[in-house]
Amino acid sequence: MKKVILSGMRPTGIMHVGHLHGALLNWAGFQDTYTCYFFIADWHALTTEYEDPSVIRESKIDMIIDWMAIGLDPGRCTFFVQSQIKEHAELHLLLSMIVPLPWLERNPTYKEQLRELKTRDLYTYGFLGYPVLQAADILIYKANGVPVGEDQAAHVELTREIARRFNYLYGEVFPIPEVLLTKTSKLLGIDRRKMSKSLNNAIFLRDAPETIRSKVSEMITDPQRARRSDPGDPSVCNVYSFHELYSPYSKVVEIGEACRTAKIGCVECKGIMAQNLIEGLAPIREKALELESKKGEIEEILQEGNRRAREVAQRTMEEVRAKLNL
Repeated sequence: MKKVILSGMRPTGIMHVGHLHGALLNWAGFQDTYTCYFFIADWHALTTEYEDPSVIRESKIDMIIDWMAIGLDPGRCTFFVQSQIKEHAELHLLLSMIVPLPWLERNPTYKEQLRELKTRDLYTYGFLGYPVLQAADILIYKANGVPVGEDQAAHVELTREIARRFNYLYGEVFPIPEVLLTKTSKLLGIDRRKMSKSLNNAIFLRDAPETIRSKVSEMITDPQRARRSDPGDPSVCNVYSFHELYSPYSKVVEIGEACRTAKIGCVECKGIMAQNLIEGLAPIREKALELESKKGEIEEILQEGNRRAREVAQRTMEEVRAKLNL
């Protein structure tokens, strides 16, 4: 039997280039070698969007459109909505009984988001405890691996600790999931911060060509290169990291050398990259626009995925209750 992987995304808007290279292409590469579960993490989205959950409801179908546009196939993997599988909440509750509080308080992502999202009140039980819900999401499908970016690796490590603790206390139920890191380095937003819709610094998969050109023109390059005649350092340039993904290799080498010797300016460099980025994203944008007219079919895909996921989750919870003598 194939090993199982599981991963999910919070539905807080359409997908951007950071999602594509930080997760989605990685997911697509696993479809033929693993049994794949990919879910819409709407309960997780509530940890930060609880004051206005309308964006969560509106984003679910858009998210599946983007997933399918990049090549995820509902015939080879299971898409489902977290809140439609109530067993996630039950396992979350049971796991929360055995998780020491310091495990959650030392979570680096928790501390980072408290600093970054100062406009929102995140001092809630749900936000502190979301890694336990994340552990329930993973363990309920007995996932052997979790494809994530480096910023999520600590959460999977916590899931591994929770699984070990449960198995030690009650008997073997859960495999210990491995971290499957994304190979591509993280792409930053146009302001060199983490790419995010909330930070208004993202390039979206469905952005029109003129929008992409406008956003690329605003991208921060080498901060030390103040004048056109100054030599640059491609290794610290955000635009160059996009060149490495979207420009032909020969052009990447040429741009790198020209930057280091000040033979090319940042404006020209951005223009070349923007055109290559537009061409690279064009098939995704075209497929997404086609799928926008098939939202009824996508709803049916989600309903079938919910059914398949629920069957697996129910079987796991029968085992868990038996181990706990409930």
